[in-house]
Amino acid sequence: MDAAALNAFLTAEFPQVAPDFSVTEVGPEGVVLRLAVGGTHLRPGGTVSGPSMFALADLAIYCAILSRIGPVALAVTTSASIDFMRKPAAGVDLLGECRLLKLGRSLAVGDVLIRSDGVEAPVARSSMTYAIPPR
Repeated sequence: MDAAALNAFLTAEFPQVAPDFSVTEVGPEGVVLRLAVGGTHLRPGGTVSGPSMFALADLAIYCAILSRIGPVALAVTTSASIDFMRKPAAGVDLLGECRLLKLGRSLAVGDVLIRSDGVEAPVARSSMTYAIPPR
């Protein structure tokens, strides 16, 4: 699936998150997903909340997997870890750059670096494993 197909899939299958997230790139190693940061993503102190960053990482890996195997809505997270490293830039979208490390028949493993748009230093790093349902 390319970026347009992934965005259409998110709109159809996950309308609750589709307005906030968009796939901006699909490549041989993974995808880049954008979180359009708004008021609902902020925590006290004006920074992006941990749950919003976690959602970005989780959805980036999900989209990277679907970019390779097609629209399998029931692929699910089985393991997740996230490290928050620095405060995101204020008022700036976040980008989740996912790299798939393993894509098997029943499991996929990926890493995501989350950065503030236009800032090189990552704000968070996540590693996740997904279960892929049998076809």
